[in-house]
This record gives sequence, structure tokens and C-alpha cells, in this order.
Amino acid sequence: MAGLGGTPVLILREGSQRTAGREAQKSNIMAAKAVATAVRTTLGPKGMDKMLVDTLGDVVITNDGVTILKEMDIEHPAAKMMVEIAKTQDDEVGDGTTTAVVLAGELLKKAEELLDQEIHPTVIAAGYRAAAEKAMVVLKDMAIEVSKDDDDLLKKIAVTAMTGKGSGIARDELSELSVKAVKAIMDEDGTVDVDNITVEKKVGGSVTNSELVYGMVIDKERLHPNMPKKVKDAKIALLNSAIEIEKTEVDAKIEITSPDQLQAFLDQEETMLKDMVNKIVSTGANVVFCQKGIDDLAQHFLAKAGVYTIRRIKKSDMEKLARATGGRIVTSIHDLTESELGHAGLVEEKKIAGDDMTFVVECDNPKSVSIILRGGTEHVVDELDRGMEDALRVVGVALEDGLLMPGGGAPEIELALRLREFAATVGGREQLAIEAFAEALEIIPKTLAENAGFDQIDTLVALRSSHEKGVKTAGLDVATGSPINMEEKGVVEPMRVKTQAINSATEAAVMILRIDDVIASKSGGPGGEGGMPGGMGGMGDMGEDF
Repeated sequence: MAGLGGTPVLILREGSQRTAGREAQKSNIMAAKAVATAVRTTLGPKGMDKMLVDTLGDVVITNDGVTILKEMDIEHPAAKMMVEIAKTQDDEVGDGTTTAVVLAGELLKKAEELLDQEIHPTVIAAGYRAAAEKAMVVLKDMAIEVSKDDDDLLKKIAVTAMTGKGSGIARDELSELSVKAVKAIMDEDGTVDVDNITVEKKVGGSVTNSELVYGMVIDKERLHPNMPKKVKDAKIALLNSAIEIEKTEVDAKIEITSPDQLQAFLDQEETMLKDMVNKIVSTGANVVFCQKGIDDLAQHFLAKAGVYTIRRIKKSDMEKLARATGGRIVTSIHDLTESELGHAGLVEEKKIAGDDMTFVVECDNPKSVSIILRGGTEHVVDELDRGMEDALRVVGVALEDGLLMPGGGAPEIELALRLREFAATVGGREQLAIEAFAEALEIIPKTLAENAGFDQIDTLVALRSSHEKGVKTAGLDVATGSPINMEEKGVVEPMRVKTQAINSATEAAVMILRIDDVIASKSGGPGGEGGMPGGMGGMGDMGEDF
């Protein structure tokens, strides 16, 4: 609202609310810190789990940062930015989501202390950016190289990603499955697309019953009971067209005046379907995977010809089948030739946990594989699935980049040490921001110690002392609470997990810091009249409403 000669001039719509300056910064920082606090206790191998219940009463039990933040009904705009960090981290690397969010929260907490000392947000932002750049250089110096032949190290990466994700019982077996699966689908040029690994979850059995299938597992049964249950030396036709009589594009009517004409019409339909099936069989195909529908009569003819058939397969599964069997997806039955068929040593229907599934195995060089995860309850299997997804992603990233980092808070302590030295060489107030960044990084080892039940200060002092003596890989041993060489212990993670977490946390913190004015239009939303909520659903009120 502006005044003009005593007359008030309304700029914003009635009911809109505006928070400016220090007040706006405080509120945004507060919301972001609350999100970080919510996931902080889940960090590390001794992290606790969260139980999330949605409006329908469905329960999710997890300590996976991104899952928690996605399930939480977050309203505050600054808090939503924290959720974005977790999503980006998950998309890029698949692990380290909690680290990224906790780090962003701590960077904002330290920035708030600097703002109280009258340091301008732009100066803090410049210092944070300089510190993040320097951090990338230090991390490169610390990196450990890994090659695709180093199975032992790759397994350790998978174990580190799975630790604390409810899969503690069978980590070694599952890490072996993940390494084998990633190596199987790795392309010649070294790229890894984890989407080519199908993970099927089945309740029943124990975690150790999980298995890797060099080929495809499809959660569907054969179409007709007269079809063979098992086909050896399978020649597979992959069809993207329906095996049924197509309807005309334009509206057309057929006038039938006598019963024999009707019979002739039906006979002709039957002949057309028979011709379609004969065309498939003539190529030598004895297995048909169809993305679309199959007429009941065509099913009968296929069963008579002894062809194992499944219909309505997902597009993504069809693409994986093509990679696994070396076949090509054909959009017209008339174009199907023998050269386009895929090959597998065996296609069979098996019953797993009461469900019939189709196994396409013994493929020559499958570039698509499947993992069947088993567990006692649905919640166990779901959490195993999240752990397995993290493991597959980090092994893939490690193979692509070929660079690792020690875990257990070692990189953060080393970075804090080097950044403090770097801050001394930078003049002016930026130096304070770089020091604040170094302090913020120490939240990771502090949190690891706290979640494992150790004293934060004692742990931090011991870790700093080890690093000052030149032991760059010294991290926290969560069993004893004392520093230990993480590389020797086998606690390692891809370098990209750390670089991505630091970069995205810095960017989000800088963006939130630079906001000094919040204008909320009236929406009558959950935040009351102003529509700009001060609280976050599922986390209680943030304390300050706009």
C-alpha cells in the first residue's frame, strides 16, 4: 500500500499478505530448518525410521530421506525447495538425499547467525559459492579410483548405500546381486541405465530368497491353459499390434439379410484371425509377447499351435524384453520375419508367492536383467526395494565416474579443515561466510555420532585430531565411536553423492537467503486468510504465520 497526498493507494489485491526484509528471511529459514530437522534422525547406519500414515491410512515405514519428504504433506514454499533438493539428489545419484537436506538446513542456520551480525545476504551467498567451489577441488584430491573389475570395492559401495535401510540382515547377498545386475546391463561405452534392471517385489520367504535372473521376469501368466508351461529354445515375437480384427476408421455398417451371409461373415473373421496366427507361426516363433489385446479365437489358435503367449505387456517391459532377447518390437504382424525374433534358452511360467510369473531366462547376452526381492511382510519388501534401488544407482554411478569417497563423515571433516585454511586467505566479510560453511559441513559427522548414541563434541574433536595428523580417510566408526580408516573398513560411496549434495545444498541455501520479500496472494488455502501457510502439514506449526 502506498500513500499519495493522504489517500491510500492499494497495489495488492485485498487479502493479500506481504512479508518483507528480515521477517521474510527469518520465516523462510525457519521452515527450511524444520524440514532438515525432520529427516536428521534418519541419517547414517544407526538412523531411526519414520512411520508415515496418509489420509487413506496407508502406512510407509522408511528412513529414506526423499521418500519421507515426498510422503509428508509440505505446504510452506521455502520448505518445498528443500524437498526439491532431495528429489534432485535422488534423480542424479540415488543416494545421499538426507545428507543434502541436513546440510542445506545447517547452511541456513549458520547464515542466520551471520545475518544477526549485520552481514549482507549477498556477501554470505558469495562466500558460500566460493566455499562450494573450493570443496569440489578438495574432494577431487581425496577421490579413490575404482574400476569395473574391482568387485570387492563395488560390493562395499552397495553395502554402504543399503546400511540402515532395513536390509541389514542380508546386505552381503543383496549387494552381490546389485553388482552383478549393474555389470550385466552396462553398455560397451561404460554408460549404465539402471532402468534396464527390473525389480519385482514378492511377499513371502525371507530376504535371502531374493535372486537375480539373467533375463526378464514378467508379472503375468500365459494366456490360455492349453499353452505349454515351458518352452525351451524359445524364439520370441515381440508385437506392438493387436491380434484381433481391427475396426474401421470411419463409421461403417454391414447389412446382412440372410443367416448364411452372417455365417460367411463370421467364417471370414475366423479365417483372418487364423491367417494372423499362421503368419506368426510361419516365422518359427514359439513365444509371443503382445503389448496390445488378443482375440479369444486367436488365443485358441495360438494354444493349438503350442505358442506360449502373454498380452497387454507394459511398453517399458517390452523394451527390456527386446534388450534381453535381442529381438525387435514389430508394429505390424505382416512385417514379422524370422530375423526380428528374439531368442532365449527357456521361457517358463513359475509360481512365486502364489502368483504366476513368466521367466525369460538363459539369454545369450542379456542387456536387461531382473531381481526378485523377497521378504516377510509388505513393509519389509518395500524398504528392501528402496535400499536395492539406492544400491543399484550408486554402483552404476561409481562405474560411470570411476571415483569414490570414504564415508562416515570423513570428507566433511577434511573439507571443514581445508576450508578454514582457505578462509584465512580470503579477506573481508566473505571469510566469515566460508568459515560458516566449514562449520556447517561438520553437521554430518555430528549427526552420525548423535544417531549412534555418542557425544557429538568428543567425536568431533577426535575426528579433527586424526585429520590434522594427515589421515584424510578417518571417519566415525558407529560401533565404537572412535575415528577409523574408512577406506580400510570398506565404507565408501561414489564421489558424485558428495559433490551433488554439496552443490544442491549450497544453491538452495543461497536462493532462500536471497529472498527478502514474500508476497502471498489471497487463496483461502490451508494457511488461513493469506493463503501463505506458516506451518507445514504433518510437522506442526512453524511458529510464525505470514
